[in-house]
Amino acid sequence: MPVILPVKGVQPQIPDNCFIAPNATIVGDVVMGDECSVWFNAVIRGDVNSIRMGNKVNIQDGACIHATYQKTKVNLGNNVSVGHNAIVHGCTVADNVLIGMGAIVMDNVEIGSNTIIAAGAVVLEGTQVPAGCIFAGVPAKKVKDISAELIKGEIERIANNYTMYSGWFK
Repeated sequence: MPVILPVKGVQPQIPDNCFIAPNATIVGDVVMGDECSVWFNAVIRGDVNSIRMGNKVNIQDGACIHATYQKTKVNLGNNVSVGHNAIVHGCTVADNVLIGMGAIVMDNVEIGSNTIIAAGAVVLEGTQVPAGCIFAGVPAKKVKDISAELIKGEIERIANNYTMYSGWFK
């Protein structure tokens, strides 16, 4: 059974059409949209501040979503994919974003829509990531604008695939 716990009387809000893996952890002030999925060993800790997730958000295996006490919240838009072992901390992510495997997104980062954060990238605190680009490296920087083919072929495909995969477990 997943660990789903209230913190200070606030219970996570998870729609029935979401998939939560048996060993995922979701605690505190977490509000999820429809058709989200939280995969094996992922942790969403809404203990120190709020976490809001749009529709069709997938938090892949081993990822961690957290914030900073009395300072930063997490807001994830629709169709956001957070790759395996990524860390997303106290930031705002617009719609249609792919955060690659092992990436780290720090406090007060704002990521624009239709954007890819490459695997292993480290997006430093306070970075403004414009819409429609790929950010990569340590520290992460813009490497190129994103094509319509990548938006459809990667960002949308992955979000849709994770909705499909979650159906295999329901």
